[in-house]
Amino acid sequence: MTRYSLKLKTKQGQHVLNNLEESTTMQDLKSKVTEATKFSSFNILIGFPPKSIDISNESNSLKSFGINSGDTLIIEERPNIVEEDEKLARRLANEEEESRHLQSLANSSNGGEFEGILLKKVVPADNSCLFTSIGFVLNGVINTDSDVFMRQIIAQCVENDKETYNEGILGKPNSEYCEWIQKSDSWGGAIEVSILSSFYGIEIDVVDITNAIINRFGEDKNYGMRVFLLFDGIHYDPLYMESLTGGPPKTIFPVEEEGVYLQAEQIAQEAKSSRQFTDINKFSLRCIQCDTMLVGKAEAQKHAMSTGHTNFGEV
Repeated sequence: MTRYSLKLKTKQGQHVLNNLEESTTMQDLKSKVTEATKFSSFNILIGFPPKSIDISNESNSLKSFGINSGDTLIIEERPNIVEEDEKLARRLANEEEESRHLQSLANSSNGGEFEGILLKKVVPADNSCLFTSIGFVLNGVINTDSDVFMRQIIAQCVENDKETYNEGILGKPNSEYCEWIQKSDSWGGAIEVSILSSFYGIEIDVVDITNAIINRFGEDKNYGMRVFLLFDGIHYDPLYMESLTGGPPKTIFPVEEEGVYLQAEQIAQEAKSSRQFTDINKFSLRCIQCDTMLVGKAEAQKHAMSTGHTNFGEV
């Protein structure tokens, strides 16, 4: 029987679980996590970027969840029922004021067509979240295959303008970048957003909650319409407007609709104040394939390029 040893990482510190087995069930693991952390309710995340696993299947073994000996599990405490009841009383007391605030933001747009609340649409964290998000705001549906076409467009644009897209800008030779960006596990960022903004002829506003600012790609092109993406330091999600009058959700807005932009700014500020972001420059990582210790996205990408290794875990 294979013995398991797991590291647990919480905001309060770290713990090590030994004497586990390949046949250990999720129910057993949850009991041991509670014993070690004193958390009565929690989420379990694994990998990089960290992804939550469904811990409701308590009879399944650790192996079935993709948990291997030596892995680091991130344990996020969830508030217990008593705490939730106390918070509910406070939320109810503030409900009327919050409703007035949201209504004020919604009505700050110029016309009834764009009266609503700006919300986040969650897309898969599969290394193509940027492209899936752009596909959603342009077409109104989540299509995880939309990255293939966008990656080809980006590669073609970069290849056709070697002077603009030189090694200093790309961080790698032009030809190497064109090959890299077409791989499904390559992350998109500012360069890719800028190119896609130009290709689709639309302003793409990235609501960066790591510093509570909005980066407007295509602002200098005077495009008439804009879309919004939310960025937490690693992951992109699209923003859409839920209508107050029961109309269909909207994802594309006239640039002059200041009410929508004000809502996006509010989202950035509130998310930053509650620290709903990941500092990718300080993430400690371990290459699962060769045990190399790394810090941040840049080192992980450099290591992946030089070794071909793509399996990383947080430590």
